[in-house]
Parts: sequence; C-alpha cells; structure tokens
Amino acid sequence: MGPATSDSSSAVRRRAAPWAVIALWAIAVAVALTFAGKLGDVQRDEAVDYLPASADSTQAEKLQQLLPGGETTDLVLVYRRDGGLTAADRGAAQGQVDAIAAEYRLTGDRPEGIPSKDGSTLMFPVSTSEPGQDEEARNAFVDDVREATADVGGMSVEVGGPGALQTDLEAVFGSIDATLMLATLLVVAVLLIVTYRSPFLWLVPLVVVGVAALVSRAVIYGLVQGFDLTVTSQSAGIMTVLVFGAGTDYALLIVARYREELRRVPRPYDAMRAALRGCGPAVLASSGTVAAGLLCLLAADLNSSRGLGPVGAVGVVCALAAMMTLLPAVLVLLGRRVFWPLIPAYGSEPRKRRNLFAGMGGSAARRPVAVLATGTVLLGALALGALNLPGALKEEDSFTKAPESVAAMATLAEAYPDRSSRPIDVLAPTEEADSALTLARTTEGVAGAERGRSGGGWTEIAVFAKDAPETAGETATIERLRDSLDDAAYVGGPSAQQLDLEETTGRDRLIVIPLVLAAVMLILTVLLRSLVAPLLLVTAVVVVWGAAMGLGGLVFGPVLGFEGIDPGLPLLSFVFLVALGVDYGIFLMHRMREEAARGAGPAEAALTALRTTGGVIASAGIVLAATFAVLASLPLVMMVELGSLVAVGVLLDTFLVRTYLVTSASLLLGRRVWWPGSLSRGAEKATSAAPMAEEPVRTGG
Repeated sequence: MGPATSDSSSAVRRRAAPWAVIALWAIAVAVALTFAGKLGDVQRDEAVDYLPASADSTQAEKLQQLLPGGETTDLVLVYRRDGGLTAADRGAAQGQVDAIAAEYRLTGDRPEGIPSKDGSTLMFPVSTSEPGQDEEARNAFVDDVREATADVGGMSVEVGGPGALQTDLEAVFGSIDATLMLATLLVVAVLLIVTYRSPFLWLVPLVVVGVAALVSRAVIYGLVQGFDLTVTSQSAGIMTVLVFGAGTDYALLIVARYREELRRVPRPYDAMRAALRGCGPAVLASSGTVAAGLLCLLAADLNSSRGLGPVGAVGVVCALAAMMTLLPAVLVLLGRRVFWPLIPAYGSEPRKRRNLFAGMGGSAARRPVAVLATGTVLLGALALGALNLPGALKEEDSFTKAPESVAAMATLAEAYPDRSSRPIDVLAPTEEADSALTLARTTEGVAGAERGRSGGGWTEIAVFAKDAPETAGETATIERLRDSLDDAAYVGGPSAQQLDLEETTGRDRLIVIPLVLAAVMLILTVLLRSLVAPLLLVTAVVVVWGAAMGLGGLVFGPVLGFEGIDPGLPLLSFVFLVALGVDYGIFLMHRMREEAARGAGPAEAALTALRTTGGVIASAGIVLAATFAVLASLPLVMMVELGSLVAVGVLLDTFLVRTYLVTSASLLLGRRVWWPGSLSRGAEKATSAAPMAEEPVRTGG
C-alpha cells in the first residue's frame, strides 16, 4: 500500500506542479499587462538624465529649470543663400522671426539677425520658456517654427540649436522600443527555427522570453513609481536586447540538457528535474555574473550608466526566472512530441556523425601550446587597432543620418568660423552676477556675454566663445571660465556637458571596471571552487574586449565614417562583454568540472565538455551576437557602436576563445586548473586526446 500511495502522490505532483507554475505566470502576465505599456510614459531623455550627477553642467541645467518660465527651448534659425543674401531676403527673414516672436513669448529682446562675414548667412538666436519642461509642448514649438520658416522665397532655412537637437533625438528615441522589439523577435525566431529544425519547439522559448520581457517592463515601471528610478530610452532598449539575448541563451542550454536526459529518463518531468540539476547551477551563475556586473554600474557618476545598472539587472533576473520555471513547465506538459520530427525517444541514441567541436578540441589537444600562442598573438594584434579609435563623439555627430538640427550646426560652423553659435551657460548667484558677467567678458576665448533671466537667487549669463562648439578652443574657454569664476557659479550648456561626460566616464572606468572584475571572480570562484579557472576565464574575456575595441578602431572611422566614439562606450562594452562573455566560460567550465568530478582525467574532461557543450554555446553565441547586432539598425552612432562591439566580441569569444584558447589552456594546466580545490589533487587518468575528436555529440537527432 505504501509504495502504491507514494507512486500515486508522485504522479499527482508531476501533473500538478507544471500547471501551478503556469498559473502563477498567467497571474503575473495579467498584472504586467496593466503596467508594461506605461513604461514609455515614464522614460526620461532630458539632459540631466544622462549627465554626470555631480558635474557643473548638471547643476547648471537644474538651476535653469528653476528660473522664471522654467527650462528654456533655445533655437537658432539659419537663413542662407549661396550667392549672398539680398536686402529683401534679410527683410523676409526678420519678418518671419517677428511673427514667431508675436506668437510665442520669447525671452530677451527682439531677435536680431547676426550676418556672416561673407553675407551669405543670417542667424537668429531664438529662446522661449513657454514649453517649460513639457516635452510635447517643446516638440510642438520646434515643429511650428520649422513649418513657419518653410517658405522663404528661394533661401534655404534650417532650424538648429539645442531645442531642435533634443526634438530630433526624441524622434529617434520614440521609435526605439517598437523597432528593437520587432527586430529582436524576428532575429530570435529565425535563429531558433534554424537551431531546432522543428515547426513547434522554437515557439516555446520565444513565447517564454516574450513573457519575461513583458514582466520586466512592468517591474521597471513599478521601480520608477516606488523609487524614482531613472529610465531612459537607451536603457529600456538595451534591457529589451538583454532579456531576449540572455533569456534565449538560457533556453538553449536548458533544452539541450533536457533533450539529453529524455534519452536516459522515461518521464519528461523527471528528465526536466535531472536537466535542471545538471545545468541549473551554470545558468544561475551565468545570470548572476551578468546581473552583478550590471549592478556595479550603480557606482558610476554618470546618470545614464547608473540608471542602466538596475534596469538591465531586472531584465536578466526576469529572463532567468522565466527560463528556470515557466519554460520547464511548458516543455514538461508538451512532452516529447514538442521535439517533432527529431523526437528523443527513451533509450535511443543520438545520430552518430562527426562533431565539429570534437574536431576543434582534437586539434587543440594535439598542439595546445601552438594554438594558445597563435590565438593570443592574434587577439593582441587586433587589440592594437584600439590605438586608431576616433576621439570623443560630438553631439552633432550622434546620428548616422544627420537631421535638420545637425545640418544647421554644420552650416553655422562654416559661416561663422570665428564665433560659436551655441552659448555656454553660466549660472551665478544674483548678487554676484555683475562681477561674473565682467569676468566672463574678459576671459580669454570669449567673444561676448549677456545677462539673461534671474530668479530664486540665481542669474543666467549666456557666454559665446570665439571657437566653434566642441572644439579644443571652446573646451579651453570653458575650463578658463570655470577657473576664473567663483566656486558658487556653475558653467553649463551642451558643450560643457560633453566635456563633463568625457571626464566623468574616465573616472567611472577606474571605479566600475575593478568592481565588475571582482564581482565576476567571486561568483566564478564559488561556482567552480577554484581560483585558477576563474582567473583563466576572466583573463580571456578581458582579452576579447580589447580585441573587439581594436576591431572598432579599424572599422568605425575608416569604414563607417564615424567621427568619434561615445565617451561611455568603453565602459558599457566592457561590462557587457565581460559579464556576458563569462556566460559561455561558465557553461564550458561547469561541464568540465562535472566530468572531472566523475573521475575523468583533465584531457578527457576538457574535450568532453567542449564536445557536449560546443554546439549549444555556438548557438547561444550566435543568438546573443545577433540580438545585440539589432542595436546597429538604429540611427544613433552610440547604439551602432555598442551593438557592433558586443556582437563581434561575443563571436570572438564563442568561436575562438572558448573553443581553442580556454580548451588549450585547460589542457596545459591539467588538474592545476582546479587549484586549490579538491579536484586539483590526485593522479590524472591516462587519456588519449586524439580519439575524442572522433566521438559523436548528442544532437537534435
């Protein structure tokens, strides 16, 4: 009676547990549907959401929002005729500007046109506080001005300035979520179909990762409401890529191990339990390294980087939760038939065929020193390309296709080479405003300065440099202004913001990179119970990052024509490549450790691990690289650069570093790779490496 009762209760548990998991996720989805769509409403893309938290430019931006009328929308209207402007042209331009001034409450005096020396161009600085911090009102104002200046009797007219640039940026950001979601879904779907060669199986991980993406958006919205978390369009877009990339990787590993166990275990429920016991620690450690690496960004002073940390970590954790619970539940309920037509029957053997990764492992085993040395030299040579990386990306070079605001800046730079068209904003205490104005006007490199709004004890001063925006000359002028003005005054504006971004990201790298390395080393040490293996994996991903940056130096400027790299690119690419790259090292090393714990010798353990995990690691690497490559489809240089670097780095890591270099190093180290753990002690089993190259891998058949 006892055994029968036990078997009956086990059967009930096997049937009920998956349905209970699905029911819980159904509730989570129902709740998430209410809030996920609202995430776009709370995304913030104002300058202060990206700027360094403690920088002068950030404080200046915040103080400007407190002045009468709040934040101003600053435009520059650029009228141009190549043959030279006529008196009628200048009158028509002034009439249009006067009409705009009559409709909108502009700050300062009546706008007067500033002619270029060659007489071909006339610029009108226009500023209004009417839109305030309302993004829709600001964008409507910019659109109205562009419409009002569209017909100018043969003259070309361009609307530029910070306000127009912000409107153009938001037009791009507004399309990021939908574009990324659709493109990522398509890429993942195609890759899963190719990987599984099944008309049904690919749908399961795709639907589950979609659920994870939906829930993560709802969780982030809750964090925004509860903790005032800053979410930008950039961080939300990267989170989408992370959820789909990391989630699909975890699914590939779990499904591959589940397929193995179905051949050895009769019941799908028991096979899934065995699969999760086998690969669960690796998946948990993998997600833990990514989440820990991202959370290290909380130590950054750059607002956009610090906000990305928890946003990305939430996405990874949601992907992990879905893949470790919902995916197994659905697969168990669908049973073996979900693998049709390549159903893994109980007691069957996989189709025997030559395994590519066994062959790679065999070549590494025959000449481990040569393979390791050649691969290291190759990666080192690629890393030298980083010396050719372009300088810091200017604001006007942030688009892959220049919008009107950027075209206006180029026109101004050409027509007014001896005067900046973009003011440097100085915020000084009102009681010291006169002296600050005098100091500003007498500072070397300043063409002029004028007093602006006052309120709340602060006064705004617009300073115009003699040099063009974001040139070395203007940067030197900003630094001289900060040195000469009192400590209580803040120097801001777009050019000062770019300067602060560069300086802050440099400091952030010195803080965040060691934290990421320490966090990853700690997790790997706990998982692998070794110091040598984690050090090997971390060194490998750092070398991959260097090689990826080097390839960027060879491609970004010479091939793609980019004028610079985003100041935050080195740090963000490092965090993603180290945290995500270690994933594949974890999959490989964890399986190697399993084999070693079963008594396999070092060579046998290394080559068996490569043979059995090589296929799934390759599939996962291709999926992750493809999802990050989707970022390169966006019209923002920063996204193209980040997506390209991570995609190339992941492919290098997958097909060169994990396959050849880590395997070769493990073969050379032998049991020492597990030092000081217990596996580092004991006699090695004599194992012939060459025959391992001929052994088949368990595949879809």
